[in-house]
Amino acid sequence: MTTTNDFAAYIASLPRVLAGAGVLFRDAEGHVLLVEPNYREGWALPGGTIESDDGETPRAGARRETLEEIGLDREPGRLLAVDWVHGADRPPLVAYLYDGGVLAESDLKAIRLQEEELLSWRLVPRSGVGDLCPDALGRRILAALDVLADGASATAELENGHRVA
Repeated sequence: MTTTNDFAAYIASLPRVLAGAGVLFRDAEGHVLLVEPNYREGWALPGGTIESDDGETPRAGARRETLEEIGLDREPGRLLAVDWVHGADRPPLVAYLYDGGVLAESDLKAIRLQEEELLSWRLVPRSGVGDLCPDALGRRILAALDVLADGASATAELENGHRVA
């Protein structure tokens, strides 16, 4: 017979995986909204860590992070990509990327940065994403843009930003 203590010990012994969620916003010309974090190199999408201890879902985390980081309260659209990111310097990360849709000029004017974490924001053409973002994130954004361009209803399954299915 399994006891509660046995089950708790089993759960504690399992590997830990980080989870994050981001939102892909574009302008009318298809440029991607990127933000510049002050705590690491490279640009990013609005988004961040899912607060799983509070029972937060990836979609709710993406919405919360978007509101916190750029001041826009938007329900994320469909899931565009899921990326398993792994490397020697941190635990694995499951990154969810949602469609944020096209922002109107009034939306862009309403952006208010979270000064504790972000230095600036900009709209970047597809061709510039890979130059500004860390490798896996850049590939994830490009894969999500491909999903949108193809009009496909499927979600891109990725590993370190590379398509696997």
